[in-house]
Amino acid sequence: MSRNIEEYEVFQLAHALVLKIYQSTQRFPPEEKFGLVLQMRRSAYSIPMNLVEGGMRLSPGEFKQFVNIARGSCAEVQYQLRLAHELEYICQDEFDSLNSEYASVGRMLTNLMKKLRARGQKPSASTP
Repeated sequence: MSRNIEEYEVFQLAHALVLKIYQSTQRFPPEEKFGLVLQMRRSAYSIPMNLVEGGMRLSPGEFKQFVNIARGSCAEVQYQLRLAHELEYICQDEFDSLNSEYASVGRMLTNLMKKLRARGQKPSASTP
């Protein structure tokens, strides 16, 4: 049974953050094009992509697996943001804002995971 993941708030926020990461990394030094820029973008879009792929899986167990992968990608982005900030590629305000939003995505993914474990079934579209 497929799920309409695009209705999930966590998907919508994660997708919006992908766009922000693309905008932010455009200002990184050219030597980071195939390094930190590429890795940050991959980690960022991995979150909504895994939610979409997992949502198309037939079993709740498979969906949980993809949600868990998305959680890992979210943690990767948070570290990459820290690194970008310490390398002075992003300012304090941008770091604080993006890091806070990714922390929210992480909490939402954790809550979704808990609900999936508790129910053993697919959540409704209103699930965070």
